Amino acid sequence: LQDAAAAALPTHPKHYCGVFGIYGHPNAAELTYCGLYALQHRGQESAGIVSSDGRQFRAHRGMGLVPQVFNGQILHELVGHAAIGHTRYSTTGESYLRNAQPLTVDCARGQLAVAHNGNLTNALVLREELEAAGSIFQTTVDSEIILHLMARPGHDGCENMLLYALRRIEGAYSLVILTEHELIAARDPFGFRPLSLGRLGDAWVVASETCAFDLIGARFERDVNPGEAVIIGAEGLRSVEVFPPRPRRAFCMFEYVYFARPDSTIAGRNVYRVRVEMGRQLARECPVEADVVIPVPDSGTCAGLGFALESGIPLEMGFVRNHYVGRSFLQPTQLIRDFDVRVKLNLIRDLVAGRRVVIVDDSIVRGTTCRQRVNNLKQAGAREVHVRISCPPHRHPCVYGIDFPDRSKLMAATHSLEEIRQYLQADSLAYLSKEGMIKATGLPADSFCLACYDGQYPVPFDPQLDKFIMERRQQRVKSLSEVLAREEQQPRLL
Repeated sequence: LQDAAAAALPTHPKHYCGVFGIYGHPNAAELTYCGLYALQHRGQESAGIVSSDGRQFRAHRGMGLVPQVFNGQILHELVGHAAIGHTRYSTTGESYLRNAQPLTVDCARGQLAVAHNGNLTNALVLREELEAAGSIFQTTVDSEIILHLMARPGHDGCENMLLYALRRIEGAYSLVILTEHELIAARDPFGFRPLSLGRLGDAWVVASETCAFDLIGARFERDVNPGEAVIIGAEGLRSVEVFPPRPRRAFCMFEYVYFARPDSTIAGRNVYRVRVEMGRQLARECPVEADVVIPVPDSGTCAGLGFALESGIPLEMGFVRNHYVGRSFLQPTQLIRDFDVRVKLNLIRDLVAGRRVVIVDDSIVRGTTCRQRVNNLKQAGAREVHVRISCPPHRHPCVYGIDFPDRSKLMAATHSLEEIRQYLQADSLAYLSKEGMIKATGLPADSFCLACYDGQYPVPFDPQLDKFIMERRQQRVKSLSEVLAREEQQPRLL
């Protein structure tokens, strides 16, 4: 069990990406910067903005956080009335500058740029087809496939090339696409990823989450519907039904559980309220006698509040978070990672000494961090420590954009509830049921993708699919080329 826990997997699933776009504002790049700042929680590896004045694209991309990548001078140079932006966490392709988005291309149809949140499940098949037809790829991200599809000859007009591209790709995608004259927002037919539409005066805005609208003072209009493309240009906005309505949707439940900011509204539900209700439902399903509820900030705070409200057990913010510490999975050694875990959250010992504690968090991936929290509480004198998790156990890999693709690295996939409890050294352990989690949202069960919990995948996928599939293919092609080159150099008998 300890060997499994030591696997190189983050303590929480890593974020997807954040996308933002605006059309019809003279300060498009500056507002995109602000929007990306609000979406920083969705991706912290790289950031980029592409702007357009109707004649020329200007782009800047870099590794790091949004304020590290951009400054006033850079933003001043990104002139134009339209812009799209991206904050990246890599779900397909390694974390290199060449893979940073938005991606751009200059083709016979003009300039195109794309920013993508999600994973394409047929990426390898499409890339091999495009390369066989002569396409040359510059990155190892699946998002570049969309640009190549849109640039192919035989599909005149923006709408036709867009429809062709969207009907070829499969999987999870929320896209913002910039052409020389239009801004496009599109969502896959199952609606895996969030994408919202807003107004700022006469300008139109799209973003992964509504919290980005709040920061720039935009008004939320509606969500982009699953299977819909919204095309915004000088003549206004028009909606295109790319796919007929599906009998079911597959919005990622983990947005409500963990990923989205609590001040965002998704599918008409405020994320904060949903998480509080998950905590309430957890208290109903998994009651425990205790003296204090302590949530793990920030992801467990809302559920911890709900658990306390429903159970009547007082809530205390026993863990104090240091907001100036980098993410632990970026550190090179286990010793430094362990230090990071301790320095991120410091325990107020006086709140737990001699008391029975309920610690509430949103999920357990490999368990090392949760185990350390339990140990901290017991070392501080807690009489009992009871762990409560506000979603069901993660037992299956995600192929639609969350970075836990290997089932063997999911603790709940390979160990029983009692084995996990023993590893955590907790006095009890309980998870929210799938039914209780769905009930907390107030939405029907067929609204969600729950594959990471129940293994029911809405869209078929290649079982070899993971974030490094493009790199592995590239290496195979390189190795084959080297073999052929050596054979060419060998002397041959006449």
